[in-house]
Amino acid sequence: MPSLTDPPLAHPPATTVSASPTALPTPEEAVSYNLLNCLLREVSGPEHQSAVSGDRLLLRLPHCGVVLAVGLRRTSLLGAHRFTGPVTVRTGASWREIGWRGIAEYVHTELTLRTGVDNDEFLDQLDSSHRTVSAALAALRAAGPAAGAGRPAYLDSEQALPLGHRFHPTPKARSGSSADWRTFAPEARAAFPLLLLAVRAELLAEESVRPGATAALDALSGPLPEGYRLLPTHPWQYALLRENPALRSALARGDVRELGPGGARFAPTASVRTLYDGETFLKFSLNVRITNCLRKNSAYELTGAVTLSRLLGPAFDELAGRFPGSAVLREPGYRSLALPGADGRPDLDLLEGFGLIVREGLAARQLPGTTALLAAAVADEYPSSAAQLPRLLDGAGPREALDWWAAYLDLLIPPVLAAFFDHGIVLEPHLQNVLLCVDADHRPAQVLFRDLEGTKLLPSHHAATLAALPAEVAAPMTYDAERGWDRVVYCLLVNHVAEMLAVLADLHPQVEAALWARVRTTLRSCAAAHGHPPRLAGLLDGVPLPAKANLLTRWARKADREAAYVRLPSPLARNLLADPAHPDDHPTGWSPR
Repeated sequence: MPSLTDPPLAHPPATTVSASPTALPTPEEAVSYNLLNCLLREVSGPEHQSAVSGDRLLLRLPHCGVVLAVGLRRTSLLGAHRFTGPVTVRTGASWREIGWRGIAEYVHTELTLRTGVDNDEFLDQLDSSHRTVSAALAALRAAGPAAGAGRPAYLDSEQALPLGHRFHPTPKARSGSSADWRTFAPEARAAFPLLLLAVRAELLAEESVRPGATAALDALSGPLPEGYRLLPTHPWQYALLRENPALRSALARGDVRELGPGGARFAPTASVRTLYDGETFLKFSLNVRITNCLRKNSAYELTGAVTLSRLLGPAFDELAGRFPGSAVLREPGYRSLALPGADGRPDLDLLEGFGLIVREGLAARQLPGTTALLAAAVADEYPSSAAQLPRLLDGAGPREALDWWAAYLDLLIPPVLAAFFDHGIVLEPHLQNVLLCVDADHRPAQVLFRDLEGTKLLPSHHAATLAALPAEVAAPMTYDAERGWDRVVYCLLVNHVAEMLAVLADLHPQVEAALWARVRTTLRSCAAAHGHPPRLAGLLDGVPLPAKANLLTRWARKADREAAYVRLPSPLARNLLADPAHPDDHPTGWSPR
């Protein structure tokens, strides 16, 4: 087989563009680039079947003998390169352009040959993601520069992700109709009233950490008939469940009554099923497949959210006291429908289907005078909202960018590592689970962590607590130390820090090494504060970084909890020849001045 860089197979020259894009990509580019990112990270890269040749990236799919090429806007020390222009495939001694569907078919063939297993859903899911990206980009372009005008900056950032996770093959895959998408999706900048039900009080399931934790739900309606309590529902979910026989019977008996739409309008956040009215977050079940799985609140997740809020409250308070620029949004209560099934126990489909979790609003934890922004919008590669980092920096030079970066790292990293080492808590600080609160000058002032579904406990710290919980609740909220560490490092450094760093490096490519050096500095301070634990020492010495294998996980149809990891060469690696008295010398010799 010819090598990736055989001279006779000259590829077309790439167009020279600025490192930081000034326009949105086409849907064709967005879906194609995601597939290439996944191939590079999970397949071709680990198998040494990739090469940078001039201003092009070449990828071989060795099992089907295909070589793909794409232009490079900028290379990355982590291998998370930026692409530009069309993707091409080598055909004999020449190259021809290939669209996303052609790439997808090659990936399908490669993975079938590689694993010996077919996935008959894969191409349909890619097609679904492409349709959603196309619609989202069309809506954003139609709105023009004033897309966020008149909307709160926070809400605009939550609804400003037309492309999704760039290292996922199908980040915008959705089940359901296009009409549902336009009505209920954040990418469509939707807002709508909830559908309200009155339920006999004895047929409600509810847990809370304190009296009044679910009062925000009761406030959504006026007086109810005596003996009834309010159950708000997501209108999309209600449409999916309304033909359930047990629910139909309850409606006929009058045990459940439809009250119609409420007065307040709720907007979907980036997760689609978590809605926000400006005061409270409500995380609903939604029997819609989004990316990998149905987004419903399982029974153990309903109980688990409240349990974690209760158990970890003191630890979260301690961390907020020690790191005043950080806080965790608690989930102090849930409510659902508990209609008895044939066995006398609550009907599980309805208990989970109508289960909603109450999450604290921003006012509970946000510092006064700051503006909250979704970190994923700040780190977007493309100019999709006013929250994107180049717009926050507004022409700032390299020195100002490095100062901004240092302030951000000092807010983000220390509390996550303290949660792990001091409290045995595995936070999940990926870009969609963190809100950045900026001051009037757009400088980092606070980070808020959210979504306890991904928060786990280490048995070494919480053995007695876990033993006292029902097994079906304790097991899903537990990670062993190795898997917990992989999750923390992946979410914190690979998914979050590296992607935020990439946007700064797009603006100022010459400072990429200095940006990673500042990550080392923050980690080194954390290591000293925690007595130099071996896991942090390994990070500082440049052990490979774990990256979640989204393509291979999706191909194997595994749950996110069972996702495999691939290992990436670390930009944190020290130069072995550096002066040991100065272990943080820039390996490139470049110094920011």
